[in-house]
Amino acid sequence: MYTTRVLDDKDYKRFNDFIGRHPHGHVLQTWEWGQVKASTGWQPLLLVVEKEEEIEGAVLILKRSLPFPLRNKCIFYAPRGPVVDVHDRTKFEALIGGVKKLARQHGAIFLKIDPDIEVEDQLFTGILESNGFHKTVTAEGFEGVQPTFVFRLNITPSEEQLLADMNSKTRYNIRLAGRRGVKVRQIEDKAELEIFYALLEETAERDEFLIRSHEYFATIWDELVVPGLARFFMAEYEGEAIAGTLALKLGDKAWYLYGASSNRHRNVMPNYLLQWTMITWARENGCSLYDFRGVSGDLSEDNPLYGLYRFKKGFNGDLVEFVGEWDKVYSPFFYWLWTRVLPLYYQGVRWLIRLRKSLAGR
Repeated sequence: MYTTRVLDDKDYKRFNDFIGRHPHGHVLQTWEWGQVKASTGWQPLLLVVEKEEEIEGAVLILKRSLPFPLRNKCIFYAPRGPVVDVHDRTKFEALIGGVKKLARQHGAIFLKIDPDIEVEDQLFTGILESNGFHKTVTAEGFEGVQPTFVFRLNITPSEEQLLADMNSKTRYNIRLAGRRGVKVRQIEDKAELEIFYALLEETAERDEFLIRSHEYFATIWDELVVPGLARFFMAEYEGEAIAGTLALKLGDKAWYLYGASSNRHRNVMPNYLLQWTMITWARENGCSLYDFRGVSGDLSEDNPLYGLYRFKKGFNGDLVEFVGEWDKVYSPFFYWLWTRVLPLYYQGVRWLIRLRKSLAGR
């Protein structure tokens, strides 16, 4: 018989051990990732399903309290969760039943999941549908909370074979960076996050996207780098930092999470050597899979994101589509408010703010 319970923080090692061993385990389901998100206002909850005191399934739930007019309500989100045998209906339903009990206790209006399961798994999507989940509509870009489309590379072949299998231009650029004198190293001192963050700010301004605060990356250092679940890398040219990345690792998998680069010296191809360095780092740390993370699902060459796809494709990974985001609704009326009414309300508020600023400027 399966039972569910919420683990205390002191039991996080048991939770993490299960996540790390499981085929569907993901670093975004670890206790440490919950601590990172806690720094931004989420409350992490560790739920497990057990049989004879052995964990059979687990899920990190991130709880976010909602503002007026949904005060005393919250949402549940399980990034890349749950972690369970998704084809074992009894086990899966026991875990989801435990989430439902938690939802009643906390006033959650719905649970959002985006599991590490590929879209071809129709048995799993059938189990989701029969348990009241519905697939949310997301576009082919990066509109979802986590990317639906990623590139993944099997890194078990030798380094020589991995290089040989790459696109010739990618292989050339990796070697070009080395010949030009680009050096890549792991960041060992937390103080150097200042350099990484300055590069990230430069990247955000150039490519016009929003970034997290410096404090967020400091928390990543404390919660993920220190225990060995993440590593920052820096590329330098002629003594100047010109690019940086962040990679995550759990079990036999590694993920590329953040990248930043200077507007200077882009011709020495630091980003190619950075990726190759992270791949070799992942191999040295016992990983068999390297995840380049998100690309657009629109592969047309006129897509503004096509360059990102072409860059990652050059390493000879496989394009993977996940099952996407699914919601389990506990309070239909409040879910309707959250998904239909509140977006219009906040859109109106933003319009009024812009109008007031416009009038004030006259």
